[in-house]
Amino acid sequence: MVAIRRLDPDDWQAWRELRLAALAEAPGAFGSTLADWKDAGEDRWRARLGIPGSHNVLAVLDGRPVGMASGVPTDDPALVELISMWVSPGARGRSVGRALVDEVAGWARRVGAHLLRLDVVEGNTAALCLYERTGFRCTGEVVEEDGRRELRMSKVLPSGAG
Repeated sequence: MVAIRRLDPDDWQAWRELRLAALAEAPGAFGSTLADWKDAGEDRWRARLGIPGSHNVLAVLDGRPVGMASGVPTDDPALVELISMWVSPGARGRSVGRALVDEVAGWARRVGAHLLRLDVVEGNTAALCLYERTGFRCTGEVVEEDGRRELRMSKVLPSGAG
């Protein structure tokens, strides 16, 4: 069974370990690179987990941290973004990704959002399929940054606590 653990800035070392693993394993999937973060100091890691209004979580499977995701607010209180999602290769196909998406979606509903949005690198078929299975749909928007093309996806969130 997948357990979800909420993180705060004091959990920066656990976040650091997973984030560096994600950047090494899937370098094209993120806007940041391993070189951007590998020598980052504690203050930078704490600041990342301390984004105002954010919801940062890691997934634990068989006693080991195997995935992570963050929900971050936008200027529109009805819209939040799912960012920094990653599941370690050995844990894929074991409902870890679904648990992370469900956790961030539940948090988004609790803070009053009606829409959850994310960007996924074009060609990342496994992630695209996961997001579609969890209710996301492509919006038709393509975001281009630093030579990376990302497809924008969104999920309408049902009303009520989640």
